[in-house]
Amino acid sequence: MTLRRRTLLSSGLAGLAPAFLALPARAGGISDKEIVIGTHLDLSGPVSVAAPPIRNGLQMRVDELNEAGGLHGRKIRFVIEDNASQASQAVRAVDKLIRRDEIFAMLCPFGSGPTVATAKKLVDAGIVCFAPYAASALVRQAAGNSPLLFTNNIHYDTSTAAGIRWAVENLGSKKVGFIYQEGPFGDLVGKGVKSALQARKLTLVAEASYKVGDIDFSSQVARMKAAGADLIVAATTTRETIAVAAEVKKLGWTDVNVLTSSPGRAELTATLGKASVEGLYGIGTWRITPADQVSAAEKTWADSYRKRFKLEPQDISLAFYDYASWFFQGVEAAGRTLTTDSLVKALQASKYRGLSSYDAQHYSNGHVDPEWIQVEQVVKGQWIGRSGVLDPAKSA
Repeated sequence: MTLRRRTLLSSGLAGLAPAFLALPARAGGISDKEIVIGTHLDLSGPVSVAAPPIRNGLQMRVDELNEAGGLHGRKIRFVIEDNASQASQAVRAVDKLIRRDEIFAMLCPFGSGPTVATAKKLVDAGIVCFAPYAASALVRQAAGNSPLLFTNNIHYDTSTAAGIRWAVENLGSKKVGFIYQEGPFGDLVGKGVKSALQARKLTLVAEASYKVGDIDFSSQVARMKAAGADLIVAATTTRETIAVAAEVKKLGWTDVNVLTSSPGRAELTATLGKASVEGLYGIGTWRITPADQVSAAEKTWADSYRKRFKLEPQDISLAFYDYASWFFQGVEAAGRTLTTDSLVKALQASKYRGLSSYDAQHYSNGHVDPEWIQVEQVVKGQWIGRSGVLDPAKSA
């Protein structure tokens, strides 16, 4: 394969940080006929239930482009590796993607731990990392705030704080308890919880942690009940969100609301949780359109998804399809003479509003802006908007 060398030092990026300028020119990922893109997802670990819809959303956009002839005459080769939600396995996967597959860019890697463990390795190799589904603040820190990193996932602290502000003002919540996953994810959500309460002169009445893989949340919920909480904020993903809500229902505890942070608010939560999650509140980061409000464009997309995968589409499939669409919009704008720096400039100048977007967004210092969110509630098995669309930066 004849490879096009990245021209990191020859463009308008010359004024960027010295760490970026020190990157070695690197051959890989682009030939006359092909662009190689990689990712790593949890295909076998504790969050693997989310992997198929994510993988399908990404793969669908790649397939559509290839079916239409590619971008500027180049087809996309998309290589997916398993990280099992383990940092060590993610490191091995990224080493393989860099050295053996010679990827040009990393698209939507999954998981805070795996992405934090590998972000610097990618940018040091001169590889763009686009829209990791992970704690953006931690990934940016790990990557040294490199201009090769574009983060689309909202900050867990500020988005949670905005959700709590809404709950205090609209649900009358005054006694807040907190159940959280041990580690960086829980720490960031906790930061948002405490800042929102402090601003309203409230304090946590109880908090309880859990470890990744735990399935019994009876003691954590019992602690919340003993403290008389009227709102439980949960730093949980899909399975744990369902488990917390189910335990609340099991106790017959009706005078408390549960608000899950953004990773737990997903269509899959409502689908799998059924009656257990009825009434659950969540912080949404992309639209989940009720069945009776689906647009013609959304219906066309969903029909195509069903035809391709013989499965019902999920919200997360469309969200990752949109992430891929934004990335490839940048690749197309960068032109036939595609290099890392031409892609970075194209993405920095881009704006995007997808089928799952609440509104248009752009990048500010490599991070999505505004960080649109909406507080939603499960009603009759569907997520229904309860707040307007909020910008956490302006909803203090």
